[in-house]
Amino acid sequence: MESSTTTTHEAASDITQPDAALAGTLKRLLAPMARLCLASGATFAAVEDILKRAFIQEADKLQPDAPRHGMVSRISTATGISRREVARLTASGAPVRPPKPHLATEVFARWMTDPGLRDQNGAPRPLKRQGPAPSFEALAQSITQDIHPRSMLDELIRLGIARHDEDTDRVSLARNDFVPTGDSRQLLGFLGDNVGDHLEGAVDNVVQGDRRHHEQAVFADELSTESVEALSPLVTAHWQALRDAMVPAITKLIEADRLAGRPQDRRVRIGLYTFNEKTPDNGIPADKPTASPKQKYDVKELHK
Repeated sequence: MESSTTTTHEAASDITQPDAALAGTLKRLLAPMARLCLASGATFAAVEDILKRAFIQEADKLQPDAPRHGMVSRISTATGISRREVARLTASGAPVRPPKPHLATEVFARWMTDPGLRDQNGAPRPLKRQGPAPSFEALAQSITQDIHPRSMLDELIRLGIARHDEDTDRVSLARNDFVPTGDSRQLLGFLGDNVGDHLEGAVDNVVQGDRRHHEQAVFADELSTESVEALSPLVTAHWQALRDAMVPAITKLIEADRLAGRPQDRRVRIGLYTFNEKTPDNGIPADKPTASPKQKYDVKELHK
């Protein structure tokens, strides 16, 4: 009888544990985040509080129409977080709405893709700082009327994205990608936005099972450092082609929605990413699934 009781309790406790597949996925997702936290000096206690808030927020979304008076108990039951902790963490009020994209990124994207702002070779051309289009002033005002063009220019210069020639009073782009230099806060914002949306889409595809979000990747091993470096210009070329096609198309669709009076309550993020690392001596990256002998030498494509 005692043996049977012990088995029952053990079985009940196992239900609360993630299965092997989920545990492996969580390890892959959380390890880079742990590295980021350690590099930034964030303690486990601080991150644990953030994780609790995330659990509470998502648990609350599971029953959006349920009466609010039983919210704490429902969330506590779903998450395993004590009622006292749920009450404490929900006392601050409604969740913060995600911030809008940085306006400087919109100025950069328009400058890179607008045919009227590119030279005969397709490269973004230098612009006079003020005056009618094509000028930086006109470009900035086409994005927003709330920020003075000079302030927008100062921000781009601060981020290392643009430069201003005071002798000619002309503005030019300093680089072909929007990666701010010396601004860790901005880079962390990009990490959260890009990886966050990618992860949201991937999780939706798994949880909802409808593959609503496009997510595919090509991956391969047994490459040399030289081969990986040879892929870089190919990836850059494909990204530039994707960006140059998407930005004007999206801009036209936004304007068409506005003119048609359609509710403009949706957002989209379209990206491309690469990753490479040195494989261990056994040829298999740490924490990665082992490929069969036949698959090992193939270039593979991941569909989700």
